[in-house]
Amino acid sequence: MSHSLPGTGERRTRVLIVEPVSSGTRMVEDAHRLGFEVVVASAGVDDRSLPPGFEGFVDTLLTVDTNDERALADAVVAYHAEHPLDALVPGVEFYIPAVTRLVHRLGLPGLPLEAVDLVRNKALMRERTAEAGLRVPRHVRAGTPEEVERAAETIGFPCVIKPVESSGSIHVRRADTVGELLAAYAELAADRRLDLGFAMDTRVVVEEYVTGPEFSADGYVHDGEVVVLSVTRKLLGPEPYFVELGHIVPSAVPPLVRERVTEYVRGVTEAVRITSGPFHCELRLPGDEPVLIEIAARLPGDRITELVQLSTGTSMSRAMLAAYLGRSPQALGADVGRQVKCAGIRYFTAPDLTRYSELKGWDAMAARPEVTETGVVIAPGEEIPPLHDFRGRIGYALFSADSPEQAQEIWRSLGETVVPVP
Repeated sequence: MSHSLPGTGERRTRVLIVEPVSSGTRMVEDAHRLGFEVVVASAGVDDRSLPPGFEGFVDTLLTVDTNDERALADAVVAYHAEHPLDALVPGVEFYIPAVTRLVHRLGLPGLPLEAVDLVRNKALMRERTAEAGLRVPRHVRAGTPEEVERAAETIGFPCVIKPVESSGSIHVRRADTVGELLAAYAELAADRRLDLGFAMDTRVVVEEYVTGPEFSADGYVHDGEVVVLSVTRKLLGPEPYFVELGHIVPSAVPPLVRERVTEYVRGVTEAVRITSGPFHCELRLPGDEPVLIEIAARLPGDRITELVQLSTGTSMSRAMLAAYLGRSPQALGADVGRQVKCAGIRYFTAPDLTRYSELKGWDAMAARPEVTETGVVIAPGEEIPPLHDFRGRIGYALFSADSPEQAQEIWRSLGETVVPVP
């Protein structure tokens, strides 16, 4: 099977990406710019569809129910028989298990089969990481109100409840009493909203509340080497929820702490069998010692992929494509060049409103020289969900800075400039 780059006289490298959403859309763009033949498998409905204007990046669109693993497998295998694939890539975290099973069936590069559950199930990833001798939050699995209450007797308060397989901090909540904990679980169990067509899973972990600032270690694994590109500062909204209101790349952690984080992440990736490709490892640092929140074998969301590229000069999306092609990041031109010293994103919220009529100060904020991009997610007059997870954020601004300290001050200032008006 050919893995040739464009321009060699052989056929173009053919890459199939399953449901590219969020940062997964960057892979579609990069694959197109690299001259690859880009195939996308998508259901084409609701949040499982290509963003407007992306048709020009895609050579072939396979319309299939991507949440039906058998249907997805049948479609991909049939396509591969007629048009041999060089890579099959998950476009978002939910499809890592199905894609991993398929790449092994087709003999393509990918994660080990044993990683399938370890990188998705938050209970299993904690257990395997703890077995490797690394600190994780004390935790207990639960799947009913009775089990949740019993788990709290073991863990104590405050504690945190979170679904074992979800994303975007959905239904992640701190509880200080049994009543708060059971109410949080009841809210989770009653939630009928779909995320990429998937219903909420009522399996949870109840775990100890870990204090300290929160970060993500963002990077990739290649040829046995764990490369941490950024220890990213995460700026969260008010508890009991853990809504991410900003990210700063890089953070201001001292070199010794960064070394500890890198060593810890190396151990975690080995424990959960991330042998190649990207990782997004969320941590808290009580006393400057890393403790796992979770790890995923995917590109980070919330535009962190872009922030990392701007401030480090490395394209994580090209590194991911390279891993699923069995190549090195450098072979795909992942070293694209650093553009700024520090980059960040600020999310705007209106926690006391269910709707707003205007964002006072928005134009002044957007005109600031350090602001590079702005966007409104929830338009004036639209209903604003409660600020319990990412769905309650109404807009964002990307910005650059000369240092992590300056970036944090800009993040604070932007939040004070924009005021939602009822």
